[in-house]
Amino acid sequence: MARDYYEVLGVPRSASKDDIKSAFRKLAREWHPDVNKSPEAHTRFQEYNEAYQVLSDDDQRARYDRFGHAGIGGAGGFNATGGFAGFDEIFEELFGSFGGMRTSSRQRRGPRPGQDRKVDVNITFEESIFGVSKEVTFERQELCTTCNGNGAEPGTSLVRCPECNGVGEVRRAQQTLLGTIVTAQPCPRCQGRGEVVQTPCHTCRGAGKLRTPITMDIQIPPGVREGLQIQLRGEGDAGDAGAPKGNLFAAIHVREHEYFKRKDNDIILDLSINVAQAALGDRINVPTVEGDEPIVIPPGTQTGKQFRLRGKGVPRLRTDGTTSGRGDQVVYINVDVPTRLTDEQRRLFEQLAQTFGNEVQPQRNGKGFFDRVMDFFGGEPQ
Repeated sequence: MARDYYEVLGVPRSASKDDIKSAFRKLAREWHPDVNKSPEAHTRFQEYNEAYQVLSDDDQRARYDRFGHAGIGGAGGFNATGGFAGFDEIFEELFGSFGGMRTSSRQRRGPRPGQDRKVDVNITFEESIFGVSKEVTFERQELCTTCNGNGAEPGTSLVRCPECNGVGEVRRAQQTLLGTIVTAQPCPRCQGRGEVVQTPCHTCRGAGKLRTPITMDIQIPPGVREGLQIQLRGEGDAGDAGAPKGNLFAAIHVREHEYFKRKDNDIILDLSINVAQAALGDRINVPTVEGDEPIVIPPGTQTGKQFRLRGKGVPRLRTDGTTSGRGDQVVYINVDVPTRLTDEQRRLFEQLAQTFGNEVQPQRNGKGFFDRVMDFFGGEPQ
């Protein structure tokens, strides 16, 4: 089984992003295969890098904290994560081209992949339960059709970058306590491509891309919750010619319902009944997301009594976008004591009061209504 990521990096679960980055830097200095030639270096560095990729990303870390390794196993088009910073950026920040050597993982020359995009999707409470197809409109960078994405006017060609001489990066030597450190950064003129536009395309003005409005349908699976992000691979900005597109992340926003609330995979409903129904009992219809369901109120029902409607809650959403079963709907009863009475109602209550008397009885020490409410929400009364 995979080790706990916090244990791998040697940080507590409360560690900040800076603490996590610092811990990974320290381990990277020691165990990157370019630096450490021991047989176990490659395996150990892969483990450190995997832990850093998850814990440095807010969405992935939240899912890992809640579900462990199972929470970050998304596949296909559904994923609750965003992009994450890999090792390359940190290694360049630390070493550049260590000792004058350059590895293939740090080559910047060549077409750059597209950037990710994000779109907000607003849905109703019911749509979050059953799933829905939503049409969204957003803008993304598309390759210019005039120059096919290279930025050069048709009939002209790209030329070698004069600043980096076509290498795609510039290197600087710096004396440190570790010796001479040679840092390599993407060329600021050609942005690491090694080539520049001499005659810009008249359509995109040399950018190679154009900002384009896009309208598409996004399938929202059943059981999504507020703040979840759905990843649609390859639906982000276009990369340079020959490079892959970025991804699109659909951020889900669920509108509050007038009556229903959600707790994990259960739906919570507070329901008021009158004192006669509470005292005598009744058969009533309770609203659910699928229509009314009958329940029987037994005589003597008190405020705080709960009824559980099995399988009437939220579908349990897996990390791959499928569902497995549903939660329940929990109905909490509130006995509604009237504040205004007709003359006839007052007369009847006065007659009833005479049969009860006016003696009061303190409740014996134990679980009262407030205690039960605090237990449900995981708190403790002060």
